Amino acid sequence: MSETTSTVPEHKETANNMERELTLTRIIDAPPSKVFRAWTEPDLIVQWFTPPPYKTISAEVDLRAGGSNVIVMQAPDGTQIPNKGIYLEVVKNERLVFTDAYTSAWVPSEKPFMTGILTFEEHEGKTKYTARVLHWTVADREAHEKMGFYEGWGIATDQLAALVAKLK
Repeated sequence: MSETTSTVPEHKETANNMERELTLTRIIDAPPSKVFRAWTEPDLIVQWFTPPPYKTISAEVDLRAGGSNVIVMQAPDGTQIPNKGIYLEVVKNERLVFTDAYTSAWVPSEKPFMTGILTFEEHEGKTKYTARVLHWTVADREAHEKMGFYEGWGIATDQLAALVAKLK
C-alpha cells in the first residue's frame, strides 16, 4: 500500500480533547516500517499485544480505511475478550487510526469507548512511537486509566519493542 487512505480530519487540541485523552510516547530501536508491521500483521500482533497474564489468541486485520479488525484476548481464567473495530486512516509506516465505535461494515458498536491514533515517526534511525487514545467521555478516560492504561500499554509497548528488534 503506497497511498494514503483517510476519513479522519486533522486533530486540533482543545481542553475537551485533552481531558478525554491518554498518551504514551516511546523511542523504539527499530525503523517505523517494523513497528507498523507489528501493529498490522496478525501473526505479529498475537506475539506482543496483550500484557501477561492475559494473552492475544487471534487477530484479523482488513488494513484499509473502513476495514475492520478483530483482536481476541484471553484472560487467565480462559474468558475470551473480543475487541472489534474499524480503521479510519491508514498511512503505511506512518500512522494508524482506529476506533471501536464501529464494528464490521460501519455497524455502530453497542458501547463506543475509544479511538486510537498511532504515529510512527523516524527518529535518528529509530521510531518515535506515539499512541494517543481518545475517549468518548471523561468517565471513559478515567476508567481506562484506572484499568491500568499506562502500565498495560507500557508493558505491551515493551513487548512490541522486543519483537521488532528481532524482525528481519
